[in-house]
Amino acid sequence: MAKTLPNPAAPAQDETRGVLAIRPFRKLWNSMVFSSLGDWLGLLATTAMAQQLSGGDYAKANFAIAGVFISRLLPAVFLGPIAGVIADRLDRRKLMVFCDILRTGLYISIPLFHNYFWLYTATILVECVTLFWSPAKEASVPNLVPREKLESANQVSLLAAYGTAPIAALLFTFLSLFTTAINAAFPIDSTAVDLALYVNALSFAFAAFTIWNLKEIPKGAAAKHSADIGILKSLLEGWKSVSGSKIIRGLVLGMVGAFVAAGAVIGLARTFVGDLGGGDAAYGVLFGAVFSGLALGIAFGPKIFAQFSRRRLFGASLTVAGLFLVGLAAIPNLVLAVFTVIALGAFSGICWVTGFTMLGMEVADDVRGRTFAFVQSLIRVVLVGVLALAPLIAATVGQHTFKFKNTQVSYNGASVTILIAGVFAAFIGALSYRQMKDRPNVSLWSDIANAIKGELGSITGAPTKGTFIVFEGGEGIGKSTQAKLLKAWLEQEGETVVLTREPGGSDLGIEIRKILLSHSTGEISPRAEALLYAADRAHHVFSVIRPALAAGEVVIGDRYFDSSIAYQGAGRVLEPGEVARISRWATESLFPTLTIIIDLPAEIGLARLKSKDRLESQPIDFHERVRQEFLQLALLDPERYFIVDGSKSIEETHTEIISRVSEIAALKRNAREVKGNLLLRPIRAAGKAVRTTAKRTSAGATKAVNKAKPKKKAKPAPKSNGTKK
Repeated sequence: MAKTLPNPAAPAQDETRGVLAIRPFRKLWNSMVFSSLGDWLGLLATTAMAQQLSGGDYAKANFAIAGVFISRLLPAVFLGPIAGVIADRLDRRKLMVFCDILRTGLYISIPLFHNYFWLYTATILVECVTLFWSPAKEASVPNLVPREKLESANQVSLLAAYGTAPIAALLFTFLSLFTTAINAAFPIDSTAVDLALYVNALSFAFAAFTIWNLKEIPKGAAAKHSADIGILKSLLEGWKSVSGSKIIRGLVLGMVGAFVAAGAVIGLARTFVGDLGGGDAAYGVLFGAVFSGLALGIAFGPKIFAQFSRRRLFGASLTVAGLFLVGLAAIPNLVLAVFTVIALGAFSGICWVTGFTMLGMEVADDVRGRTFAFVQSLIRVVLVGVLALAPLIAATVGQHTFKFKNTQVSYNGASVTILIAGVFAAFIGALSYRQMKDRPNVSLWSDIANAIKGELGSITGAPTKGTFIVFEGGEGIGKSTQAKLLKAWLEQEGETVVLTREPGGSDLGIEIRKILLSHSTGEISPRAEALLYAADRAHHVFSVIRPALAAGEVVIGDRYFDSSIAYQGAGRVLEPGEVARISRWATESLFPTLTIIIDLPAEIGLARLKSKDRLESQPIDFHERVRQEFLQLALLDPERYFIVDGSKSIEETHTEIISRVSEIAALKRNAREVKGNLLLRPIRAAGKAVRTTAKRTSAGATKAVNKAKPKKKAKPAPKSNGTKK
């Protein structure tokens, strides 16, 4: 009876309150919190002891710290492949308790022996024991929570693993500052490092006691976990599954760079603090600052940069973190170093959480498990490897003092190594950014400006296979004729082209168009007008544009969301940013590959019109505001917008347009494996193409364009010439 009651109760609590409301899992989580706290505190204490045992020798201190991290790396490389198999065949609860008791005894023994040999030996033994404890814990979690809450359980487990690092740093700093008082209060004579190791041992003893009372952990063996595979095999299989994806390659490359930067800071923190004149307390503060920044970045970064492209955010945040690391190397002040490290940790946290979020989104479900195993194994090897190598490089560089007249500057190996790591991380971040750049025609700075304002251009929707080109501008400028000419030219080059317009590009849009442009409608509230355009656009994207782009076709649009920003925003004197956000939501952030703005003074364009609809009949100052808003949009994002002088001839305008479009179309064709040469013709042949295409247009359309007055139809169809906003 006692064994069966907790199991049916757990799902009910879970459904109403959350994963930590499940009592068995909460107990296991408590043990994980204390175990993780002990791990971080043990890392701080053992590296500090290695530095103390060096006797003040700079090179010896760096090699000693490197030895600690190498001791942590070796067991995972050699014992990792079999530890999971053995752990699965034992009673998990008893195994975890036994491991925690062993770790308790090992950490108590380190300050008692107080020498290099036992420091490294005990560290290796602790890591060996942890390799058995971890798979037992991972295999126990699915048995304590319902399947639908397993993701939440993993999230709070990560919080226990990484969130305890700043707490451990604060505790280490406290012990360093109050060592004398503690020794006076208790009958002991220990250093801060000794006290930290004793507290570390106590945390594992508490974890052992907690798990011993956790009877819900099953005795039987669970299914195989990824720990059975081992690091090397995981790396090989994982690389096979991700090497074919450009996005995942850039993502993995960036994550390696991120952990190179983080590993350099952690590995050199103790000697770097010593170079700045700090002791164990300052070391604890700097260590805690790294993980405090990391926690801030993970918690608040996605919210602050919610309107930023994830792919761009990943590479950009890694680059910024690398630059902060370069700045850290040049800072001679400990207080400034702490604040710099917080910023460094924050951008590293943004990079970390963005990267893992993208892995879940970009990787196919059937290969997601092996991809995560590959990335986690790679990160562990890279991180611990950097933690081991960075002190070695710093020791090789050594200490140097430069004198310039009356000025003396000291530059040591830790700073030089951090500088190298910062340059490397910034370079990898820039490389990753270019590898995953999702909108090659949109500048980074325009994304940053728009993200801050919350306007269009700041969020990237789902990627598309096709090319989306939009014509924009005021009234009477010849957009529709140029759109038809471009369509004919692209079809001549072998493209499948869809020509559409707004409003009225769909069956629903035709009815909305009648409401918006007919004089019989009368006055419409500016906000209602903006919403009607957004409704037309949402259905237009859903029913026409996205299906064509998904098929790899070229879509040419006569007006899109920039017209709403210009007409309903600037023209109706609404807030352009608010109008932009409406369209962004309506289109699910679908952006044109290129937006061509044909510019012409409002009075000239309006003079070309024989009859005017409801919008065309607005005062001249309305249309001039619209024109200026189009130009302003182009200035903010010159890579996506292309401005053409509307006063030029049909041939000149078309030549300029195909010259600009060919830059995008060539990129698309280069990625295709087709027979024959489908690349666009050189610009020198553009004139001939213009003349050939222009002859295919009707005589009436050519005459109208020569007079800068495009032909209108009384009853426009979805793909007709008379597009109005």
